[in-house]
Amino acid sequence: MIVLEKWLEWARRIQAISQAGLHFSKDVFDRERYEELQQLSAEIIANYTGQSAEEIGGALAAQKGYPTPKLDIRGVVFQDDGKLLLVKEKMDNRWSLPGGFCEVGLSASENAVKEIKEESGYDVVPKKLLAVLDSDKHTDKPQMFHYYKIFLQCEIVGGGAQESVETSEIGFFGESELPPLSLKRNTEAQIKMLFEALRDPEKESIFD
Repeated sequence: MIVLEKWLEWARRIQAISQAGLHFSKDVFDRERYEELQQLSAEIIANYTGQSAEEIGGALAAQKGYPTPKLDIRGVVFQDDGKLLLVKEKMDNRWSLPGGFCEVGLSASENAVKEIKEESGYDVVPKKLLAVLDSDKHTDKPQMFHYYKIFLQCEIVGGGAQESVETSEIGFFGESELPPLSLKRNTEAQIKMLFEALRDPEKESIFD
């Protein structure tokens, strides 16, 4: 677990206040102040990350409604030999569990089925909720937004390995032979947690 950098904690909080204010406020002068807070948050993040304030400001301005953590679903698929399904992300040429943001209109399990099919080619059925983790407590790389990560164990019922617009390779890996991981998507500690769940089917779901 990392300790969240204070600058990121402050920037997120300023962004949350500005986003909530822009959602609820009708007063033109108040809205100008909240927009200024949003820009301040973007400048703080830009100063510490080296990204442009304009790019970050655009990402922050795109966040609408009352601010809440984002939901990231990850599909956990083991072969009979105990190897874990991972996909190679084209974005960074590193490996992750298939998954992504939960989409409106789909349940958590429906999202997992969809993401696994799109990114790996396999048809699956969800079997068990393994964990719901706060990304700030279980990551190696702090991110601009706050996430909850949902890990759902699934079983292959059809399909076959197939690359996608997001993935360049599909593979199954044992615990001792993990490839370079896409750490924004999953950490080594998270992957080891999943192998522990495989060894102990009676293990309760993990949260926080």
